[in-house]
Amino acid sequence: MSRRCTLSRGPPQRYIGAMPQQEDPAPGALLFEAVIVPHRSLSPRGLAILLGVIATLCGLTALRFWLIGAWPVIGFSVLEVGLALWLIWLNAHRARASELVLLTEDALRIVRTDANGRRQERSLASAWLNVVLEEAPGRVPRLVLAARNVREEIGLVLGEAEKRDLAAALDAALHRRRNPIFENLQLREPGS
Repeated sequence: MSRRCTLSRGPPQRYIGAMPQQEDPAPGALLFEAVIVPHRSLSPRGLAILLGVIATLCGLTALRFWLIGAWPVIGFSVLEVGLALWLIWLNAHRARASELVLLTEDALRIVRTDANGRRQERSLASAWLNVVLEEAPGRVPRLVLAARNVREEIGLVLGEAEKRDLAAALDAALHRRRNPIFENLQLREPGS
């Protein structure tokens, strides 16, 4: 049995939970799905506007210093603009990374895609898998999938509330997978 769990905290969704309910999932059927993406508040258009504003303001500052005779400041201003633009571009580039957590009857798969499009996949047996939130004072807890000889951290880009929501949803999905509810039609009362 599966359920849909959605966390929406603004325009970009942090993760999207399990698939719609099915009465009797087939072997290998998808029971839970979570897509984890880094939060970025700027759209591509907003990013272009921000870069333009930074370049314009630094250019005006450099022009003012040049007009008062402090022309060596222009070199530092160019370096400052270049560094700021590169760091903002790097932040936007890393937004393309994602993590996909898929729970089926057979296993839990974690598919990570980095900013350059390279994929890495890990499959864990879901029979003995536990969801653990490792708390540390003053820090965001770590969300770890643990079994006997396996420990895999997921959701590195999520905040504390999102990690707690994902941990609860994934723990509930694992519990439903281990404890299925069987309906015996012979035990039903007639007419129901």
